[in-house]
Amino acid sequence: PCAVAALVALSFSGAIGLTFLMLGCALEYYGVYWPLFVLIFYFICPIPHFIARRVGDDTDAASSACRELAYFFTTGIVVSAFGFPIILARVEAIKWGACGLVLAGNAVIFLTILGFFLVFGRGDDFSWEQW
Repeated sequence: PCAVAALVALSFSGAIGLTFLMLGCALEYYGVYWPLFVLIFYFICPIPHFIARRVGDDTDAASSACRELAYFFTTGIVVSAFGFPIILARVEAIKWGACGLVLAGNAVIFLTILGFFLVFGRGDDFSWEQW
């Protein structure tokens, strides 16, 4: 019951984030679809975590080099996703209003991804690996 409510909340927040992204692209005043390339960052963001979880040792050490490298790459991906629309706005490929909507969508989507891993990444009997 609690996991189902969390899944519904995460789905709702993901839809809100994608709505912000689509508004930044599809509103007639903006009308440019370059910000959709941010979707690539959404898809590759969890990959370092998956690799570190698969490759890393299963000890309960406080830190491991593999996990720290995964955090580093994930941070680089997230910062790049926030920097991409700012660079597009600076070179006037998109308008600043579209940049703001995409940045708001980025914040919501990345918080949704973080929430997904916090809720379903514990490795207990009900985890994301069952999906």
